[in-house]
Amino acid sequence: MMISEVLGAGPVIPVIAIPEARHAVPLAQALVAGGVRILEVTLRTAAALEAVRRIAAEVPDAIVGVGTITRPQEFAEAKTAGARFGVTPGLTADLARAAHDSELPLLPGVMTPSEVIMALSFGYTQLKLFPARQAGGIGMLRALAGPFPQTRFCPTGGVNVETAPLFLAEPNVACVGGSWLTPKAMIERGDWAAITALAREASALRALR
Repeated sequence: MMISEVLGAGPVIPVIAIPEARHAVPLAQALVAGGVRILEVTLRTAAALEAVRRIAAEVPDAIVGVGTITRPQEFAEAKTAGARFGVTPGLTADLARAAHDSELPLLPGVMTPSEVIMALSFGYTQLKLFPARQAGGIGMLRALAGPFPQTRFCPTGGVNVETAPLFLAEPNVACVGGSWLTPKAMIERGDWAAITALAREASALRALR
């Protein structure tokens, strides 16, 4: 799977922190039931890789990736766990080489024009603008569109259900990333029906033009 296919699979990629591995399968099933198949499980909890293993093995309709990759060795760990793609908050030469060696499709994070140029030098044209709100949001996306017409972005960080349609209206935005689909309290109490409802709402988002 190419990273462009990941970004084109729906308007929102949920950014998920899974506190306990036992939550992984029912959470993934709830998201898929709401029409969200692309799942980014972040390496922000000790349970993350085990959660990815369980989702990859037990929820065939989900396309699970690993986010918050910050060390080169995490690409191999993610792939071994069953991840189909990787996401980083930033990009270095070491991370780019490790992603290439692992053959794991990568969505690298950028925040500045210099970082976009670095990503392009490694062959990446599909990028994550992170943290999107702090980076300038829609204004930054419009500013980047001129010098970098070949790039498309997944803005993540400070995006929510109200602002997502505004981001999606930008021609250089492929999709958005957000954590609002999987609130920690809902996961901990196992309110899978509520998460399915949030996923259904997110999968129906359209650009506000």
